[in-house]
Amino acid sequence: MQTEYDYIIIGAGSAGSVLAYRLGEDLNTKILVIEAGPMDHNLFIHMPSGFAYPMANPRYTWMYESEPEPHLDNRRVHCPRGKTIGGSSSINGMVYIRGNAQDYNGWADKHGLPEWTYAHCLPYFKKAETREVGGDDYRGADGPLHVHTGDCTNPLYNAFIEAGQQAGYPYTADMNGYQQEGFGPMDMTTYKGRRWSTAMGYLRPALKRGNVMLQPNTLATRLLFEGKEKPRAIGIQVEQNGKPVTFRAKREVILSGGAINSPQLLQLSGIGNPAHLQPLGIEMVATLPGVGENLQDHMETYVQYACKQPITLYAATKPLKMAAIGAEWVLFGTGLGGTNHFESGGFIRSAAGVKHPDLQYHFLPMAVRYDGNSPVEGHGFQAHVGPMRSTSRGHVRIRTKSALDAPTILFNYMSTEQDKKEFRAAIRLTREVFAQKAFDAFRGEEISPGKDVQTDAQIDAHIRASAETAYHPSCTCAMGTGDMAVVDAQGRVHGVQGLRVVDASIMPLIVSGNLNVPTIMMAEKIADAIKGQALPPSPAPAWVHPHWETQQR
Repeated sequence: MQTEYDYIIIGAGSAGSVLAYRLGEDLNTKILVIEAGPMDHNLFIHMPSGFAYPMANPRYTWMYESEPEPHLDNRRVHCPRGKTIGGSSSINGMVYIRGNAQDYNGWADKHGLPEWTYAHCLPYFKKAETREVGGDDYRGADGPLHVHTGDCTNPLYNAFIEAGQQAGYPYTADMNGYQQEGFGPMDMTTYKGRRWSTAMGYLRPALKRGNVMLQPNTLATRLLFEGKEKPRAIGIQVEQNGKPVTFRAKREVILSGGAINSPQLLQLSGIGNPAHLQPLGIEMVATLPGVGENLQDHMETYVQYACKQPITLYAATKPLKMAAIGAEWVLFGTGLGGTNHFESGGFIRSAAGVKHPDLQYHFLPMAVRYDGNSPVEGHGFQAHVGPMRSTSRGHVRIRTKSALDAPTILFNYMSTEQDKKEFRAAIRLTREVFAQKAFDAFRGEEISPGKDVQTDAQIDAHIRASAETAYHPSCTCAMGTGDMAVVDAQGRVHGVQGLRVVDASIMPLIVSGNLNVPTIMMAEKIADAIKGQALPPSPAPAWVHPHWETQQR
């Protein structure tokens, strides 16, 4: 095992795998990828409908918890992060959503990042993707990431799309294309009925070339620097089998640990706020008060109804049926085992005057929680719904000098009146969709929140007691130029040399949708920046409701 490489990438997740693949295209470049977790040799990782299992398995997941959340009845919120090759793309719900064009234009306009407009990002979304039904001006046809559009064979999926239109919202055939707003089928990162993580799409092909080395079960404990004026990252210290080992980087160290682990490692290495680090006896390398701050996430709640017809996934939860589904998937890669079940959904605006959708739907033909627990026995269906651009801000801060100790995580969910207002709209607008004619043949009584939850105060109490994370922590090492910015537009850490952060932590503002695909896009784009190249911007337009200032739909 050599000890010196051109690049050292910390984290074999959604961003790290992309970087290993793209930087490794130059066969003269030697790359080391460090991963704290094991290989992804687990059946439930690769079986799309089994995603609740690896998410709850401490072998493959950092089982983080938030501090008691003051605006959620002091509940601690589960915050699992991928700890295996593929990172969180190996434990997530496999939803393929890019966010809205206006998100990226907002990064450019409000955070001094002119090269992050939607026109600059779209070519990298396309570069990453192979869409099963083919490419177009918006979709890719020959990238490493396979994308399958939901089949929507269960009639409830189409009932949800139809009900959205009956309620006055548009239909969108591709919410990752020209028009995000509206109701339509959803995409997932699966291929031939299997999860298509970045480990499958990027890391394994990179390892086959011979110039990319992977060290799993290896915990990065500290970044190493030389020089005082503008310190240079020269390598990392890791722990392997309980012993410290050092690796050196000739060109760069790239940190891709995610929104929790990246700020943690920066802080452990002396990059952050002196007020937090010096009391722990950590020697300062660079004063960057934004490290670990600006933590953002998506929250969601379930609007659930009983179903009058026995057509939901409830039957699939019975042991004999589960065994049959598993056998079909193992033998043929087909059937209910080969889908994430989020096959239709939607994006709407919560009020007139909101320029682009701020509420997202994932529809599921079953009344069940994300962790697989069902609130009732019997057939039901639900929409996961939640605001996309929360105004609450939290933080990630180390407690001790040890990389083995989990940091303090506080999301500060629901700390603003705007967040409460959006959740009230989310529940009321969702009930209106489910009240449409398309659901008349299916709709039983409301299970959650329940017919007694009607007033603002009652909805607020319901959210405090039962809202859950959508598992999208981000923004803790934000890109930009201000005092709280941590990295520049190419992921380079301010105040030091030879060190980048590339993962969801560098988003300056959370995007309107699931975060895995935007993270992959960012890694594709920064990999090109490292190589000194860039794809030309795309001229493809993006839809905005023509009357958004005066109409909610």
